[in-house]
Amino acid sequence: MAVFRRIARSDGVTGFLCWCAARYIRLVWLTGRWRIEANGDAARLMDEEAPLIACFWHGRMLVLPNLWRRRTARTSVLVSQHRDGIFLSRIVARLGIGTVAGSTSRGAAAALLGIVRALRRGESIGITPDGPRGPLMRAAPGAAIAAKMSGAPILPVTYGARSRIVASSWDRFVIPLPFTSGIIRMGDPIYVPGDADDAALAAASRHLETVLIGMTEDVDRELGVDPVLRTDENAAPAEENSP
Repeated sequence: MAVFRRIARSDGVTGFLCWCAARYIRLVWLTGRWRIEANGDAARLMDEEAPLIACFWHGRMLVLPNLWRRRTARTSVLVSQHRDGIFLSRIVARLGIGTVAGSTSRGAAAALLGIVRALRRGESIGITPDGPRGPLMRAAPGAAIAAKMSGAPILPVTYGARSRIVASSWDRFVIPLPFTSGIIRMGDPIYVPGDADDAALAAASRHLETVLIGMTEDVDRELGVDPVLRTDENAAPAEENSP
């Protein structure tokens, strides 16, 4: 077992696995029939290349780098500083997406500063408000804090796939299969005032959570698959891929 662990940690093996993952993400996108849905305000933000904070559940991130590739403005995703985050950063780098390192437990202040600076430069940031370790579909307040400090809107984003594998991991990670049909949906932007107090930040986080849960369940049902539902065991406070 020690030999296999050493092999898995080698740069060569990691690089190959990241290459395979990036190629699979592109394969699913290019062979699939993906419908992108955005209302007027969300479509305007995307068309204007305006800086925004895209928020999506940890289990619904796999195909979204393809969406950000459609924009000319730089987009980065927040990744944790442990091994999974490093692995993710190498995958998205192969897809032309940048990263900001940090989470609530490690590098939170530096991550928040990096996010705000990037947004003020006109870049966009992707955040998983229930990552990197959950609980499932519980939004921690980092995205709302970043929106308050930067003035950038939060854009709820999710996707569903008709043909998929749902992992047994805590995030119920959804892996679309090649040649599937799917929906990527963007909700109404959420704005957080610069003078928002703790109560307002908590309310914005609850609203984001409610919207993302509803959107995710809706796209699953519209595609004829069982929604991935949050259960009572997911009720503990979230640690997220955001400060």
